[in-house]
Amino acid sequence: MKKQQWQGWGPGEQPEQHHLVQPRSLAGGGDVRHVSEFLRASGWRDKSKTGGPMLMESPDRTVRVAYDPYVLPGGWTIHGKADGPNGEWSAHLGRQTPVEIVAGLTDALHRPRSAHAPNIWAPLQEQDWHTRVEGDDYTATSPDGTAWMQYRQGADGSAMWWTGARDTQGNGWTADFTPNTPMHLVQAFSTELAGPDPVMRPRGRVPHSTQIRTWSVSVKPSQLRAWQQARIAAARAATWACNSARSTRPRTSARPSTPAGGARTRR
Repeated sequence: MKKQQWQGWGPGEQPEQHHLVQPRSLAGGGDVRHVSEFLRASGWRDKSKTGGPMLMESPDRTVRVAYDPYVLPGGWTIHGKADGPNGEWSAHLGRQTPVEIVAGLTDALHRPRSAHAPNIWAPLQEQDWHTRVEGDDYTATSPDGTAWMQYRQGADGSAMWWTGARDTQGNGWTADFTPNTPMHLVQAFSTELAGPDPVMRPRGRVPHSTQIRTWSVSVKPSQLRAWQQARIAAARAATWACNSARSTRPRTSARPSTPAGGARTRR
């Protein structure tokens, strides 16, 4: 038996059936490890309890990413503490939000911000999404009409981003971002939301929807592991580069000098 298992993971391993799904916004939730393993490789702490919801905490303890499938409606919560001039913020994403789209936001949590001002609408316009203005609301809709991104402004002047995807059978998800959510994170999310590339789901995990297109592909377990490891390696490399840049950054102020042979006075 052991010999057969070993051969199954070696050169003679058997391919498994998967499906490429398009549009990605209707592909279903997917494997949450796509998000959690990337964060772990980026130095985040796993605060999850055994058998409970997933909970990841940033190295500086200012941001938490949680996924809870055990409550209704369940799904993702990304919460950021107030930081100087930036207020507390949060994003709530439904359980069926594809992990590839969730990762658009969570991957960007540890990447350096661009010097350019964020533009949430640019990735959508590049993929020919339709835009319209209704009062104080600005909405972009995918060409097939299944996904949307909306900017809402309340009577008190507060702004909120509301987005999601839904097919004609009612299957789908919604997400919202509070007013203080950093705009570069919302743009990273919208980029993945509008991404034209299909995403992969294993057999039996493809939603039953008349508005998706699927292609059957054969994938070996070793190929899946290689793709996962490449993503993890990229996270580790980016984290190492960021930490190295911080450690080599010149000091902006000089340390107080201590006379030779003298002792520092404690207060």
